[in-house]
Amino acid sequence: MTLHDFSHAARSCIYLILTLLLSACATSGLQQRQAESALLASNAGWQPVLLDTGTFVLTAFVPPGLQQAATLTAYIEGDGLAWLNSSTPSRDPTPVNPIGLKLAMRDPSGTAVYLARPCQYVALNDKRSCQRKHWTNQRFSPEVIAASLDAIEQLKQHFAAQHLVMVGYSGGGAVASLVAARREDVDQLITVAGNLDHEEWTQDKHLSPLEGSLNPSADWQHLQRLPQTHFIGAQDSIISPAIARAYAAHFPPSAPLKIRTIKAFDHHCCWVEQWPDLLKEAMPTRPADSTPVDSVRH
Repeated sequence: MTLHDFSHAARSCIYLILTLLLSACATSGLQQRQAESALLASNAGWQPVLLDTGTFVLTAFVPPGLQQAATLTAYIEGDGLAWLNSSTPSRDPTPVNPIGLKLAMRDPSGTAVYLARPCQYVALNDKRSCQRKHWTNQRFSPEVIAASLDAIEQLKQHFAAQHLVMVGYSGGGAVASLVAARREDVDQLITVAGNLDHEEWTQDKHLSPLEGSLNPSADWQHLQRLPQTHFIGAQDSIISPAIARAYAAHFPPSAPLKIRTIKAFDHHCCWVEQWPDLLKEAMPTRPADSTPVDSVRH
């Protein structure tokens, strides 16, 4: 359970991917997805981190200048490329459009970190436990959530944080919720187009149930006192607003839970562009710019 902060292996991998992209070498779809995310992060000065949780190795990115943070905001990526079509699972779930990463990079606090899902971005030798079930029907399984919990704990300890804010995009909203339900140090939960009730979602989309996956709605009792804001797009055809409403229906009226439906937004548009303003709405008392305590030492 060691945080391999800014490890030589991680940086070498990223630089190799960037070289492949920038030299216009022929790449597979996976290499291109990895390269584009690496370039996105590198251009903003974000550094790759590999987190070995024992079962899985998870990829994280951290911003420049972050050494310590009293409150760490952890962004969890969506499901990524889980399926190629309705009947064919992907061989690797690395996202095509890493909206979770883009949201983290738009966080103005300077104390946000990004965590990918198990099996996203990692090299072949770090996929020792990865099976297709981990990004299909068991994407929210106990072992997947345990790995995310471990990775979050490593990040928290490394940056000497006392508190957490969990933010999740799409399926990452489910992971963020399940993580928050299992920790005592989370001050707030925020989701964007989040899959907050996968049983309702699979019924709504006429999909096979996610057998073996934990469901955030089942953890409502552990979340009922936690301040929550759930942003959903009225035009979202992937995770409809009905899913968030089904989740909210489990909570008593006194729960500090807000569902915010935005008319013109769908599953992808226009969260990244509007994120700083939406974040202010969700966290009105948060300082506009929480300067990190110290700079990262390489």
